[in-house]
Amino acid sequence: MTDLREVTVGTGAGLDTADMVLNIGPQHPSTHGVLRLKLVLDGERVVSCEPIVGYMHRGAEKLFEVRDYRQIIVLANRHDWLSAFANELGVVLAVERLMGLEVPERAVWLRTALAELNRVLNHLMFLGSYPLEIGAITPVFYAFRERETLQAVLEEATGGRMHYMFNRVGGLKEEVPAGWTGRARDAVGEVRRRLPDLENLIRRNEIFLARTVGVGVLTAAQAAAFGASGPVARASGLDFDLRRDEPYLAYGDLDVPVVTREAGDCHARFEVLLDQVQVSLDLVDRCLEMVDRITGPVNVRLPKVVKAPEGHTYAWTENPLGLNGYYLVSRGEKTPWRMKLRTASYANVQALSTLIPGCLVPDLIAILGSMFFVVGDIDK
Repeated sequence: MTDLREVTVGTGAGLDTADMVLNIGPQHPSTHGVLRLKLVLDGERVVSCEPIVGYMHRGAEKLFEVRDYRQIIVLANRHDWLSAFANELGVVLAVERLMGLEVPERAVWLRTALAELNRVLNHLMFLGSYPLEIGAITPVFYAFRERETLQAVLEEATGGRMHYMFNRVGGLKEEVPAGWTGRARDAVGEVRRRLPDLENLIRRNEIFLARTVGVGVLTAAQAAAFGASGPVARASGLDFDLRRDEPYLAYGDLDVPVVTREAGDCHARFEVLLDQVQVSLDLVDRCLEMVDRITGPVNVRLPKVVKAPEGHTYAWTENPLGLNGYYLVSRGEKTPWRMKLRTASYANVQALSTLIPGCLVPDLIAILGSMFFVVGDIDK
């Protein structure tokens, strides 16, 4: 019989314990959509984590195959609903590349400006929601104030607040309203002036630092092994950004600063997002200057039925959450034979199986939120 004096009080020593299997999800609403994490817990410490995806699967890639190239855009802007403009852009770039279309210069600069505005809107959503997930309520109000300022500008140009449907094969749907560039510039300036309110509130907050610094460290080697990209990878020191390294649109004429960190923890990922907002606002200003100088059409006149020639191509873009790739195979018809998506969130979320084991249950939410994913972008 065990001598009770030999048992250390409060440690559970001498007691038979068993690991517990706990499912986080699937439920709705959850952290940015419906995801299931199968955890094995030893007390409050996570022993293993298995991300299980597919609960929002809509079969987008198969739906592409029975829709023409104009209709595909409607579906493509929905798999990551926070990056709708960027998603549309990848599709039309792939089709234009296969068709050998040259897009008017004014459309190229307008696309670049709108893509960067979309990037800021995406980042502001996470900059507000991430602190909310770990107990800080106030930042989301500041983030949404800035989002609404920029949403008004995008809504005026495109007519949409979430799914813009403004890209077309060969350019844009239509010209922006008269005086739009001036109003967009004013909105960008207003957001830039007020952004320190959000920054001062959260960047050096003691509680926020305690919850995020040194938590969920993803090394550069791990990020590369999982195919992570975007802010998640750059926070681990991977200095890679397609806008600089393999330019598309007007990025080749812009000197795009790439924001990186070395720590690879939750706080580094948050800081990269925050600093990238400033970079994108500067890029929008420079694009708007060029739009004001360039005249001409914003699209190419195409036949009523658009058919891509037989062949295949791969177009990839630096979406707000990371690399999005579009592999298009055509057999010369009005619909693609195959269109495969390589989404940023799908690759990024795989790293959870490495990041979460060893952490405590309260840190799990901090890590999960810092990976900045949209579940529709995982499940497609």
